[in-house]
Amino acid sequence: MKDIKWDISDIVLMPAEKSDINSRSECNVLKTFEHDLCLPLIASPMDTVISKENYKIFINNKIIPCIPRGLSKEYLIGNSYYFQSFGLCEIEKQLDTFEHSLRDNGAFYDYPNILIDMASAHMGKLIPLIEKIKKNWPNIVLMVGNVANPETFINLGNAGADYVRCSVGTGAGCTTAANVSINYPLGSLISECYELRKQYGLDTKIVADGGMRNYSDIIKALALGADYVMIGSIFNKTIESAGFNYLWKIRINNKIAETLWKWGFPIKKKYRGMSTKAVQRSWGKSKLVTAEGITKYQDVEYTLEQWAENFRDYLRSAMSYCNAKTLSDFIGKAQFVHITNTARERFMK
Repeated sequence: MKDIKWDISDIVLMPAEKSDINSRSECNVLKTFEHDLCLPLIASPMDTVISKENYKIFINNKIIPCIPRGLSKEYLIGNSYYFQSFGLCEIEKQLDTFEHSLRDNGAFYDYPNILIDMASAHMGKLIPLIEKIKKNWPNIVLMVGNVANPETFINLGNAGADYVRCSVGTGAGCTTAANVSINYPLGSLISECYELRKQYGLDTKIVADGGMRNYSDIIKALALGADYVMIGSIFNKTIESAGFNYLWKIRINNKIAETLWKWGFPIKKKYRGMSTKAVQRSWGKSKLVTAEGITKYQDVEYTLEQWAENFRDYLRSAMSYCNAKTLSDFIGKAQFVHITNTARERFMK
């Protein structure tokens, strides 16, 4: 029997034999991103998560927003604390334009951090494209993905990718694994990418992307070796998210929704995968392909500030148990054990 792969739900973290940390307040949960400090979190480039109206709220909460495709840069503030998304075809077609608009002197870029946003980053033509971009504009920070093969992660890293999104089919709005049968269990994928990266001496960042259901999932992804965790569905459930607001099936604007939610009314947010036909139409595609995503409606549960505060405290607690004062002491270094479904049921509430 071949080695069985496992999900992050199949493990729990084990505390250090002895921790020298007396209070979780001693643990630093921030890391440096583009000369600023941030949480190890990236907001997914989904049009029901990020918009021109709310992306600064993510920045203010030290979460890196990934701007969805099609959002004009004229709305964006002039800093480097976000990724701008482009499809593979957009990058290929506009490369000549980029050559005129991008400067490689390190002082300024129209697009300082770029995400090549694609369902499958296993396409062979992506590698020479990465090499060309990094050769001509070495100071650009380039994220690519998604991948579901540890060897592909290494190939993209060797080509020059700075960040690689890892996981296919696990997102809350994605049906690729369910219908196409393509997947690599996330726990094994993160862990193996982390070990291969050490073996090859790469600095490519691992971005665990898709299917995070709670704080625990995110913390375990970091413990296994993810440098960042990309989040969509969880952030969609914030009152500030870009998803359309609904009260009893009646669509309402953001200001009214926020007021009613504070008064205790049940507000729902529209959430959809980015391969749905509705998204394809919004991108102006005339020929629609079979969707590998779903649309659903989620209850608003918190503000982004509330969620981020809880996350910081839960992550600090996990780090204190594991005797890790910094993220560099925690990411990829925490001990874990595999558990049975019965063991999981005992503490899942």
